[in-house]
Amino acid sequence: MDVVEEHDIQDKHTKKKTKKPKKQPKPPHENGNDSMIEKTEPEHVDAPAEFSFPPTFSVSEIKNKQRRHLMFMKLKQEKRKAPPKEVPKTIENQRVYDETTVNPEDEEVAFDEGTDEFSAYFNRLTNPKVLITTSDRPRGRTVRFCNQLATVIPDAHVYYRRGLALKKVIPQCIARGFTYLMVINEDRKVPNGMVLCHLPDGPTAHFKVSSVRLRKEMKRRGKDPTEHSPEVILNNFTTRLGHSMGRLFAALFPHDPQFVGRQVATFHNQRDFIFFRFHRYIFKNEKRVGIQELGPRFTLKLRSLQKGTFDSKFGEYEWVLKRHENDVCRRRFNL
Repeated sequence: MDVVEEHDIQDKHTKKKTKKPKKQPKPPHENGNDSMIEKTEPEHVDAPAEFSFPPTFSVSEIKNKQRRHLMFMKLKQEKRKAPPKEVPKTIENQRVYDETTVNPEDEEVAFDEGTDEFSAYFNRLTNPKVLITTSDRPRGRTVRFCNQLATVIPDAHVYYRRGLALKKVIPQCIARGFTYLMVINEDRKVPNGMVLCHLPDGPTAHFKVSSVRLRKEMKRRGKDPTEHSPEVILNNFTTRLGHSMGRLFAALFPHDPQFVGRQVATFHNQRDFIFFRFHRYIFKNEKRVGIQELGPRFTLKLRSLQKGTFDSKFGEYEWVLKRHENDVCRRRFNL
């Protein structure tokens, strides 16, 4: 028993622990995983065939004459394609929007127009009658300007002032049935101002007059205007103040124009300047119209708008052009 036990003990000590060999990974095809092959292989996508040229390509290298001509025309058209033009910056499209712009169909505006000083004229209760006068001792150019204005405005009469004050002239105008008093002022023998007073209740507007050109100073002018009542065009009088100015100018002329005379008086408001032009038109055919300027022409700049008739001391002003407003206008519009 003792011998056997010793032998068993020796066998136990002599036995060495043998390490198991590591299993080598089998290739994918032996494991039967065909899906892994599809995932590892790069996918080939058929891209759309685009016709591109090498950087040193020349159309003259194409041997086919028709294809060469087509490619030449194609490249020529691509060169002709210009980028879209930008909108040019002008004074008008860069102008700051005026908050006082109103809609003529607004109820409040319609109510004001129905109750203002010009409502009697627009309701056909009165007919316009204008008195045109000047400052004291007018010169020849101012006198000729007044006479030409009298030919533009129907039922206008020119009177010399003879040193009378406007406060004395206005009651006489009202007594004789005049609806307007127009005073042309001058400086250094040149007309430079206009006072337009609506009678009998006002308002009174004071304008600066510039760029006056009489009929003889205009090139290619037509014959003298006839006695027909002209048509009146008012452009860009869209603000509250513009509505008042437009109605002030409209009430100078009769209600019904005489289209036989083919004459048009235009008041165009642009950049707060009012340009006056007087034309005669003629229809050449159904689509073309010819115009001929008759004169005179001038430019107005509103200085103040006063309630009631002219009163330089105690008058109440609705609007006055201030100096800083004029500077801002110049700075904004590059005048």
